[in-house]
Amino acid sequence: MYKKVDTGLNFVKREQEVLDFWKENHIFEKSVQENADGQEFTFYDGPPTANGKPHIGHVLTRAIKDLIPRYRTMKGYKVLRKAGWDTHGLPVELEVEKQLGINGKPQIESYGIEPFIQKCKESVWKYKSEWEKMSDHVAYWADMEHPYVTYEDDYIESEWWALKKIAEKGLLYKGHKIVPYCPRCGTALSSHELLSAVGKLAAEYGRIGGNLNQIARYLNEYGAPYNALSGEVRAAIADLAALKYEVLKKVGDAVGNTQAYQL
Repeated sequence: MYKKVDTGLNFVKREQEVLDFWKENHIFEKSVQENADGQEFTFYDGPPTANGKPHIGHVLTRAIKDLIPRYRTMKGYKVLRKAGWDTHGLPVELEVEKQLGINGKPQIESYGIEPFIQKCKESVWKYKSEWEKMSDHVAYWADMEHPYVTYEDDYIESEWWALKKIAEKGLLYKGHKIVPYCPRCGTALSSHELLSAVGKLAAEYGRIGGNLNQIARYLNEYGAPYNALSGEVRAAIADLAALKYEVLKKVGDAVGNTQAYQL
């Protein structure tokens, strides 16, 4: 029933044989169909953005996210595992700006909003095949052929529908929150976007040998104005770049913005 294990086994070849067996015999689909009458357990993939390459961190998260759907399937649940793609966000827009050689909202408007949106839609699929290949090789089972895509109308309308239902139940409230704002990009910034800028600053500081004027121009170009940085993020800049408070002050002075270093 079982083949004898070759002592000179080529693990890469063996892995591919297993992947081919799964695909040729539709093992994933059968694992779902086998529990067709079972209680449903819903799993929607927290979607990555395919305009960036997958890395070791994504391998780890995909492996972990695969555990619960497999466990529920083994317990007899019908688990429809739906893959997804995140196709929105400031990083996508900044990447397209670099591709087009433009900088900032006025130049985007001069280029044309609709053509710019189309370029963004094209950009988000840049590394789709690499994501699918990585997912296969870490045995991440999800429906890649019928994913949800966040820029498609049916997804957007479903989000508005859910928001409407939440509002009808009286579960929404109006509040106030102070958030960092980027005047260059014309939008609020998430903590992830700010920390991404911090990492770029640290890397750039090392690359150019600490020339403060160059750092100031670099950070401004990539959409992280100094007055948007919280004290916590400025501390992270100091940690990552091995800089002290005095250096941050010099950076602020270099761009004529004292808010850069005021706590």
